[in-house]
Amino acid sequence: MNGKFLRFGLLLAALMIGVGCAAPSRADDYPTRPITILVPFPAGGSSDIVMRLVASKASEALKQPIIIENRAGAAGNVAVMAIRNAQPDGYLLMMGHTGTHAINATLYSDLKFDPVKDFAPITGLISFNNILTVPAASPAKTPAELVAYAKTKPEGLSYGSQGVGTGGHLLGVLLAKHGGVNLVHVPYRGIAPAVTDLVAGRVDMLFAAYLSTGPHVETGKLRLLAIAGTQRHPRLPDLPTTQEAGFPEVQMQQWFGLFAPAKTPTAIVQKLNAEFVKALRSDEVRDKVLPQVAFVIPTTPDELGALVARDIVRLGQVVKDSGAKAPDER
Repeated sequence: MNGKFLRFGLLLAALMIGVGCAAPSRADDYPTRPITILVPFPAGGSSDIVMRLVASKASEALKQPIIIENRAGAAGNVAVMAIRNAQPDGYLLMMGHTGTHAINATLYSDLKFDPVKDFAPITGLISFNNILTVPAASPAKTPAELVAYAKTKPEGLSYGSQGVGTGGHLLGVLLAKHGGVNLVHVPYRGIAPAVTDLVAGRVDMLFAAYLSTGPHVETGKLRLLAIAGTQRHPRLPDLPTTQEAGFPEVQMQQWFGLFAPAKTPTAIVQKLNAEFVKALRSDEVRDKVLPQVAFVIPTTPDELGALVARDIVRLGQVVKDSGAKAPDER
């Protein structure tokens, strides 16, 4: 009897060793076929363009094609659910961002996923801070002057945004709260129509990426007041931050990161991190990102995970203060 148990134990141990050896082998071989990255935005946007460039450079090192699939919808939740339900094998990834992995956690009362537990962070990609922008005809030359001007308008000034619960919306909430003024939110379906109305003077201000407003700033139709962050950007060295302008609470980092499904093997996550970080640090990527008044933010998986956890709490409070609800829940 003891001999039988001994033989069984040895067989079981051999099988366990075999399984243990097989997993690293598969990770070492990864990838053996094309990788797909879901981008929760339409093709052609700034984040989509950067993701394609970074993926192209990582593809060279990984020696497999990387396919970019644009899957927009439901504030990014369509792409998120596809990743949540995917096999954790490293072949389906997504470009998540501040909205999908932080703001939506509070904006949606019945979210079908957990932005922390259901995903394996890989690396941060890029970040930017929206810029407080007004029409050229506005009397305000600084955020303080804009707040003072708003206080002369009992009905409040209006501000456009990319939509309910977006960074542009929540920054307006912060400015109203910490400036002690009434601001009327005008949500648009995307930033382009909001910028069009700002140029026409139909709204008084907005917070937007420089990529969206820059052409109108350069032609003198719009004026930049401050970048909503704690760090000036080398592309606009003379533009103060909201912190420098006396409104340190009015800031928000808009970040983008690469995510895999939860339970993706650590070795695969580490391999993806190494190659994407190398791509992000290349001159080609940097030279594409910096002119957009953005930054490259390569991180470790743990650093990206900490960023998600921090912003779920921090931005969740801003969403609660705003009273914002997802468009399909109002």
